[in-house]
Amino acid sequence: MAKREVDIVVLSDIHLGTYGCHARELLQYLKSIKPKAVVLNGDIIDIWQFNKRYWPATHMMVVRHLAGYMAKQIPVYYIPGNHDEMLRRFKNFRLGSLKITNKLSLKINNEKIWIFHGDVFDVVMQHSRWLAKLGAMGYDILILINRFVNFISEKLGHGKISLSKKVKDSVKGAVKFINKFEDTVCDIAIENNYDYVICGHIHHPEIKKVTTKEGTVTYMNSGDWIENLTALEYNDNAWKVYKYADDPVAQAIDVERKRHKKDTAKAMMASLMQEFNITNNLSHESPEAA
Repeated sequence: MAKREVDIVVLSDIHLGTYGCHARELLQYLKSIKPKAVVLNGDIIDIWQFNKRYWPATHMMVVRHLAGYMAKQIPVYYIPGNHDEMLRRFKNFRLGSLKITNKLSLKINNEKIWIFHGDVFDVVMQHSRWLAKLGAMGYDILILINRFVNFISEKLGHGKISLSKKVKDSVKGAVKFINKFEDTVCDIAIENNYDYVICGHIHHPEIKKVTTKEGTVTYMNSGDWIENLTALEYNDNAWKVYKYADDPVAQAIDVERKRHKKDTAKAMMASLMQEFNITNNLSHESPEAA
């Protein structure tokens, strides 16, 4: 199958290591494209809720696929989010074509693009971290309940529903938070003369032009791989929101494979380390503290 070429793909809020992560669908998407650059914009591996007893093969396969870009010398930028914030202390760390950075500024066709996760503008994150983590646990439980509900719904001949999305859409406070988040991001982007600003964090895919008395900026959010299964793609001098639900080509890709007894997450990680010679490379690199 010929892969679809994409200049830049931006992914965020994958939350590998949680029950809500749609790793299989993400892997199908990744196998359908041939990107020239990849931006991982935070919350890729959910360290907050990471459980060594839950790490399916598909989650490891996603990690291996992303690492494969490094082997092909495709630039990969990792911008940590709040759920993988421990990686922020490795700011400016490089390993082959991988670079960890807390924010990314690009210039394409003389237009300035500002990319960062976005949790810095979350008041709950700043002042009540314990409450944010408690909310994340509740969110994961809701996802488990959602799976059971969808199992029954499909047995009855009905389609899938997203309880978390319905809750968000029905709570005025959530809508108000999203609007305030977007307004704050756009105000700062305009103040710093950016033409585009790209975020993740709020799981709300979007592309819209925002105009204030100070200027105009295009706001974009890559969404997530929990509820929306979306990404941002830049190709042919234009940005768009990619939606897995609208991509029959990706949906048709078979990612299943026979697993051997030794094909565990631990064995796959060891194979990954050996394949990219990471152990030896790390001895020549020194992380820079943020």
